[in-house]
Formats: sequence, structure tokens, C-alpha cells
Amino acid sequence: MNTGSYSHLVDELGGSQRRSYDAESMEWAQKTLMRNVYGWMTMALVITGMMAYYMGTNPDLVLTIFSNSVLFWGLFIAEIALVMILSARIDKMSFATAGILFGVYSLLNGVVMGSIFLVYTLESIASTFFITAGMFAVMALIGTVIKKDLSGMGRFLLMALVGLIIASVVNWFMQSSTLYWITSGVGVLLFTGLTVYDAQKIKRMFAEVDDVNDSVRKYALLGALSLYLDFINLFLYLLRFLGNRRS
Repeated sequence: MNTGSYSHLVDELGGSQRRSYDAESMEWAQKTLMRNVYGWMTMALVITGMMAYYMGTNPDLVLTIFSNSVLFWGLFIAEIALVMILSARIDKMSFATAGILFGVYSLLNGVVMGSIFLVYTLESIASTFFITAGMFAVMALIGTVIKKDLSGMGRFLLMALVGLIIASVVNWFMQSSTLYWITSGVGVLLFTGLTVYDAQKIKRMFAEVDDVNDSVRKYALLGALSLYLDFINLFLYLLRFLGNRRS
């Protein structure tokens, strides 16, 4: 038997096995990371929901926070600072530190969101949450399975987000009911689109990952933060339309 041909055959079989192992390893890593993303997002929502409910059942505590401008703005600035720190410096912190900061952010967000229980009925909050969860699940699934590259959509959504923030700040002073409902409708559409976009972006981010380590776990945590923010904002904008105000 030609030893050269035999060696070539062994190399081919070995290469095929390695490719098969690499493909399996990559698929396992990607599935693990995607489970982590949605697991951490769910955990953050649970923390926020529990804290918001606690605050809602203690209205005096909510009124104390919202009647104290220093405390209220302190919480608001702390939330923004935590998101900026996580987004800009996650490479330089440990995974444990990043996870703690994410948990603290979701806790603070729950403190602020406790005010919705003083404005809307518990039943309408619950029903809006489940509607949001259904919409979010469908949009995230579309973003995960769709083949079309949505990168160009991201630039449009970013501009729309900036416009929404500016319009909301302007309406803070104007108190226009018309602008309020316009921004509410735009908010629902915008965060529905962002859910699709972010779900695809996260999937693409892990497309070539073949190992699960602290470095990629941190980026999975960032992905969870993005989807968490999409869910929370979609819920709050839907609540404007679906929530029943307390009399």
C-alpha cells in the first residue's frame, strides 16, 4: 500500500474529526452564551419587579423619594452612570464586578419604577407586563432567526432614539398631551424594533465563539443589559396606552 496515500487519508480523517469537534464546540458555546444572555436578563427583570412591587406597597417610601429632588436626581444619575460604566469599562473589570453592577442597576431601576404602582392599577400593570413579554419574545425570536442583515436598521433606530429623548425632554417642560401620545407611540415602535435589532446583534456577536470564558461572558452580560433596557422601555411605553389609572 502506498504509505503516502495512507498518511494523506489519516490526515483527512483527522482533519474531518477536528472540524466536527470544532463545530460542536462552537455550537455548544453559542447556545450556552445565548442561554446566559436571556437568563441574566430574566434575573434582572425579577429583581426590578420585586423591588418595584415592594416600593409600590410602601407608598410613603415612594413619596419620600420623589418629593426629595436631591434623592430622586441622585438615583437617576446613578442609573445612567452604571450603564455608562458597564458599557465603557467592562473590559477592565472582572466578570463578578460586572455582574454585581448589573444587579445594582436593576435594583435601582426597581426603586424608581415603584412609582407606577401609585399611578396605575395592579391588574393593568400585570396584564401589560404579560403583553410586553409576549411581544418581546416574538421580536427577539425574529431577530434571532432572520437572515437579513439589520446593521443599517441600527443607525436609523439610534437616530430615532436620540429624537425620542429630545422630544421627551421638551415635553417635560411643555406638558403637551399631543406630544405625549406621539412620543408614546414612537416609543413602542422604536423599542419593538430595537428588540429585533439587538437580538440579531447578540447572535452575530457570538457567531465565531468556540469557548465560554469570562471575557465572552462579560459581553453576554452587556447583551442582557441591552435586551433588559428594550423590555423595560417597551413595557413603560405600552403602559401609557394599556394602563388603567387609579382614581
